[in-house]
Amino acid sequence: MTKIPTDPEQLRQLAAVMAENGLTEVELADKDTRIRVVRGAPAGNATVTFSAPATTVSESAPQLHDNSQNHPGAITSPMVGVAFLAPEPGAANFVAVGQPVAVGQTLLLIEAMKTFNQIKATRAGTVTKIVVQNSTPVEYGELLMIVE
Repeated sequence: MTKIPTDPEQLRQLAAVMAENGLTEVELADKDTRIRVVRGAPAGNATVTFSAPATTVSESAPQLHDNSQNHPGAITSPMVGVAFLAPEPGAANFVAVGQPVAVGQTLLLIEAMKTFNQIKATRAGTVTKIVVQNSTPVEYGELLMIVE
């Protein structure tokens, strides 16, 4: 089991490693503790949050999201990273709602480990929903958009 740093100096070192590697967020967890460090807008500033043990959601709990993830045209994230809807800041998005797309057409980019990975359409159709926002972190399997 790894020991989560709780000493202020250890947290400063963690924030420095994040800045050196261009990371905006890191989360550490063990059995009873979770620490999430998020770098704010000004470079070098960090927000540290401590939370109580994680709680699990029972199957009887209400759904927070619709069932779009199970949609046959769902495009989900193949990796953990940061989603970008445009090729560069200020440029037009790769696709928009209502736009037809072809198989293999780039829909968005996910930056993971300093590499920009193209997420391409797996089917031809029309973009009916874009769930992810530009420059937001995404998790493996997270719904990005729907192509019908």
